[in-house]
Amino acid sequence: MRRFLDIVLAGGTILILSPILLPFMLVLRFTGEGEIFYRQQRVGIGGRNFGLLKFATMLKNSPNIGAGEITVRNDPRILPLGAFLRKTKLNELPQLWNIVIGDMSIVGPRPMVPSTFEHYPAQAQSTLCSVRPGLTGIGSIVFRDEERYLDGHADPMKFYRGVIIPHKSNLELWYVSNISLTLYLKIIVATAWVIVFPKSNITQLFFNGLPQLPQELKEIGSAQTIA
Repeated sequence: MRRFLDIVLAGGTILILSPILLPFMLVLRFTGEGEIFYRQQRVGIGGRNFGLLKFATMLKNSPNIGAGEITVRNDPRILPLGAFLRKTKLNELPQLWNIVIGDMSIVGPRPMVPSTFEHYPAQAQSTLCSVRPGLTGIGSIVFRDEERYLDGHADPMKFYRGVIIPHKSNLELWYVSNISLTLYLKIIVATAWVIVFPKSNITQLFFNGLPQLPQELKEIGSAQTIA
């Protein structure tokens, strides 16, 4: 049933949004570095890698410069139109094609690049590879503004791997343990909600039994709320 919904919803969304997507594609083609899409290898179902599609929002050589595979706030590698596309999550829409062809689902664990995925515990890797990765998921909702957690760290990659990845892993494992059509639909609704209301705490109201946020992340959230 979820696969049927994936195809219908993703295919329908491509058709509905094509009048919006085509102008973005033209702007990307004639600005920045002239690239429309960025294809990155990610770990998919069964542990097989696939080419995840995004709109090109950063310099081509971004993985080899600056913060590498992670993006920090006000990252200088982001192209002029890229900041808007990333903020609105429109840069992720080409993954609708990944969904149609079966690489991904609309909802599932967010697919990681191989070098990041290898930092997940072996049991977590096995469990997460048992389902299709998602365009959105509980980890994507909780970390919808991930850059804010990386602000001010001398070594953002170390913090990402040591604090953020373990909690993301726990969130995605929670999803796999509770997977159902109802949860699938709730995550779609919650994703749309946080795009419109990014400061909402809908995860606490909408989902029961989520793994608790680590203290290091709670402190960052509290400090930024006070500021």
